[in-house]
Amino acid sequence: MEFTTKELARILKGTVDGNPDEKVDSFAKIEHGKPGKLCFFANPKYEHYVYETKASAIIVNKDFVPKENVPATLIRVDDAYSSVAFLLKYVREHENKFRYHRSLVSLVYPSAKLGKKVYVGSYSYIGRKCRIGDYTRIYQNVYIGDGTTIGKRCILYPGVRIYPGMVIGDNVILHANCVIGSDGFGNAPQPDGTWEKIEHLGNVIIGNDVEIGANTTVDRAEMESTIIGNGVKIDNLCQIAHNVQIGDNTVMAAQTGIAGSTKIGKNCIIAGQVGIVGHLTIADGTTIAAQAGVIGNVRQSGQKLFGSPAIDIKNYMRSYAIFKQNGK
Repeated sequence: MEFTTKELARILKGTVDGNPDEKVDSFAKIEHGKPGKLCFFANPKYEHYVYETKASAIIVNKDFVPKENVPATLIRVDDAYSSVAFLLKYVREHENKFRYHRSLVSLVYPSAKLGKKVYVGSYSYIGRKCRIGDYTRIYQNVYIGDGTTIGKRCILYPGVRIYPGMVIGDNVILHANCVIGSDGFGNAPQPDGTWEKIEHLGNVIIGNDVEIGANTTVDRAEMESTIIGNGVKIDNLCQIAHNVQIGDNTVMAAQTGIAGSTKIGKNCIIAGQVGIVGHLTIADGTTIAAQAGVIGNVRQSGQKLFGSPAIDIKNYMRSYAIFKQNGK
């Protein structure tokens, strides 16, 4: 990338305070700023770097009033943090301009239908009667099983595995080595102490604008569907069991595990290493703190839970004060 500060101000609908022709070619944290770098300032505790940095330009809020001389050119915007997020996405989209490519060492069955300008990397497999939407990018070593439907403008990074019959919406990002549609952990105990595998004949349905991290697994349903709603963001190394439902715009951090048939509401925040047992209902807008263990239904929306077993965070903090006293 290479932009002048004037071009950046136009893209971000901001103004330039300093040299409008100053050039930047890459991003950096403000504490690592060097000539040619673009930084941003949004957190007050980093203000001293604004006066010390050697970066060529800094994105700041419009209402920022410097207390000292600032050597860098300032690009003033309504919200510096949101503007950086927008700019990162803008740069990525322009670096990955859509182009048609189908590797000669990929395998695409004749009955599969690919939309406009679909990219297929080397050694990828697209099975019988698959449907792939326009402008989707399928990188190297991706497996897409028979009868799977994938929407428009999706990105499947190397090593993604999608079992047969899955349904994936538009603008979905699947990171390296995530698995969509593996069998859930369903085994029936037998009189002789052995376990009989329960076959899983359902599928996974993933909505639009979903992102699923590397090495995360979403299991197919025993019957019907495991459902990931629109706008859901799932981090790396998570486990979503069979028949789970996750509501729209819920986010989930790494190493979280959700057991079978649990229903997670909309707009929930689930932090890292959370464990949720099966067959529960979690209300909309629930926040579950890191390493919490949820063993019961959450019926009231907007609650914040902490601890294992998880309870309301205010109750937990009062209890924790007693734990500390008893531990002395």
